[in-house]
Amino acid sequence: MQARDYTIAWLLDEHTTLTTDQLTAVLFAHRTTCRHRLHDLRALGFIDRFVRHRPGAPNPACWVPGPLSARYTALARGETPPSPSALRDRQDRTYASPYLDHLLGVNDFFVSLLAQGHRQPGPDLIRWWSERTTAAAFGRRIHPDGHGIWRDGTTETGFFLELDRGTESLTRLVDKLAAYRRLRADGGPGYAVLFALPNQAREQHLHAKLADHLLAGPPVATCVTLPGVSPAGPVWWLAADGPRRRSLAELTTDDGPAGPLSPGPATPDHHPLAWMTGLPPLP
Repeated sequence: MQARDYTIAWLLDEHTTLTTDQLTAVLFAHRTTCRHRLHDLRALGFIDRFVRHRPGAPNPACWVPGPLSARYTALARGETPPSPSALRDRQDRTYASPYLDHLLGVNDFFVSLLAQGHRQPGPDLIRWWSERTTAAAFGRRIHPDGHGIWRDGTTETGFFLELDRGTESLTRLVDKLAAYRRLRADGGPGYAVLFALPNQAREQHLHAKLADHLLAGPPVATCVTLPGVSPAGPVWWLAADGPRRRSLAELTTDDGPAGPLSPGPATPDHHPLAWMTGLPPLP
């Protein structure tokens, strides 16, 4: 087994499922090489996959933990490995989840950042936590779709992602900010709350709502998710700050005081690809 294989195990364990294209973007130079390695790992029972066939919709191969990778990550955390039936139930829940498209969209957002940092020196995604890990790390006060820290030079931008697919009311989106304000007031970090929206009309309507409800608290910014456009670039419209778009690194955030509601700045073992540099990631 290679360091990259163990990295795949940790990524699938943390983020539930990743597609072939997503794994290619962060770990391989060529898609064909990625496909061959993933199929080899599946043949070994290390990982598994499913394809959810839906007429008229994309049907990517979605990779999930297999018996060996699930056993490995559980033992590395000092936990009892899942039984075959428990692992199958976990895989089936992922396959049948009505939120699968949402999850893949969230992972696309972070993969875009991670791939950019992995393929060129300089800016890098130095922390990427799932919804589950994020909720636990911040006292279950908040439930974003994910949390990351983006480093660009000496600047580190912490953020919570709220990926919007247009299925919730704008009032519901604005109401989510109350939990982030309470977290900040109780000693949590001043990380930006990022809303990634499906179109410009919805983004403009959300800003109109925010103008009436924005109170003191962490910065709030929005962007429209577009294929091929990096969320690291000047795509972020900061609430109550005029129409100028800012890059992710231009959003001012802070880690907050050390305490139970603030895990502090990212450390090397928080990096999503820590195994690739010989550092085993923290469970």
